[in-house]
Amino acid sequence: MNPLLKQVQDSGVIGAGGAGFPTYVKLDCQVDLVLANGAECEPLLYKDQVLMQRWAADLFGGMLVAMHEVGATRGIIGIKKKNTDTIAILQATLPKNIELCLMDDVYPAGDEVELVYKATGKRIPSGGLPKEIGVMVNNIESFINLYRASKGIATTESMITVHGEVVKPYTAWLPIGITYQQAIDLAGGITCNDVVVVEGGPMMGSVTEDLTKVITKISSGLLVLPKTNRVARIKMRSETDLLRIGKSACDQCRMCSSMCPRNLLGYPIEPHLAMRGLMATGPTSLPDSLAAQACSGCNLCTMWSCPEGLDPSRVCGITKTTLRDNNQLMTPQQLQQKTIDVHPLREYRGVPTKRLVQRLELTNYTPIKAEFVEFEQLLDMSMQINKTSPVIINKVKIPLSQHIGKPAVAIVKVGDRVKKGQMIGQATADTLSVAVHASIDGQITAVTNVIVIERI
Repeated sequence: MNPLLKQVQDSGVIGAGGAGFPTYVKLDCQVDLVLANGAECEPLLYKDQVLMQRWAADLFGGMLVAMHEVGATRGIIGIKKKNTDTIAILQATLPKNIELCLMDDVYPAGDEVELVYKATGKRIPSGGLPKEIGVMVNNIESFINLYRASKGIATTESMITVHGEVVKPYTAWLPIGITYQQAIDLAGGITCNDVVVVEGGPMMGSVTEDLTKVITKISSGLLVLPKTNRVARIKMRSETDLLRIGKSACDQCRMCSSMCPRNLLGYPIEPHLAMRGLMATGPTSLPDSLAAQACSGCNLCTMWSCPEGLDPSRVCGITKTTLRDNNQLMTPQQLQQKTIDVHPLREYRGVPTKRLVQRLELTNYTPIKAEFVEFEQLLDMSMQINKTSPVIINKVKIPLSQHIGKPAVAIVKVGDRVKKGQMIGQATADTLSVAVHASIDGQITAVTNVIVIERI
């Protein structure tokens, strides 16, 4: 491993969202184009706009580091046309070899495959990776963290948007390892009863009621929503219920497949066939089940397309798991053989974000933008709002596993004193793994699969 890749691995840089794919691995290739994903399609999230507006220099720096490493001559930042203030800031200092790709305000423009096609006119091979067509893709925060890693600065914080049923929505750098409860308390607390928290965005995020969970490197948003909200209602369905209802109520109208972004790009994904597969078992259902394999999980079929209010997206996810468990998945080559031409009506079937927000029952929250707030200001703000119980961050719980691959290996013991940015877990040797670091100064009080640091 060359020195830069080792430095990126030791700095703990991963994809700031999704599965958190380690960045040092993405850099280990030779491509023509480096692509930064700043489309930010998920409603209510504002983190990418904050990052591009306030840390444009770091973003450009990270892209240039990546371009030099992979041999790319061009860089592109994908951003929606509507974000005119961000575009103006980027254009003011845009390096000569980096350009902007302006995108319509539709969902899911920020999907990696959609963005690559918009920026290059090329499709990533079905079941393949962007590098196979000469492209490396990362999100905005990852490029910023890459630049910082090249300067010897470890990843100890995540940029998070907290929104929904809270007193004061915000976007801020939060220390890795603080709890969801603390992050929400920094917003002044919850403003209604009987809520759930969406981890990530309302389309692709998951729901939880466990506020002891902690912020990690892949955290992007915490949306507090009442359980009566449509997003919460759909995401809280049990697997048993969604399969039972889907089996009995799907009328095979094909709307899920007709509006599927990946299907419109010609990939072999047909959610309606996955739904049909619920009605049969055994070998006869395999062809229908295989139609789920290329699903990206964008959730448009569930949240927008299905007139019956069913959940084709989760059915596809469950079906893929079953196929994997039974060694029935198609190879990338087989998937590619099933790929067809881009649908001629694709450009007319983008779903406008404004209408999607209405369908998700989130319109009441959109007038309030989750503006950026410095962490110290957040603490002061929460103290003013919660004078009787101000938020005090005196403990963090840092998981050794925060990404796809093997967990880091602890290199500290109980009683050790550590400083913010100090490595506390090193990457597991000879495997897909990155280091983790202290996010506050303090003393190690527990070491298991989670390292606890307390200010003592």
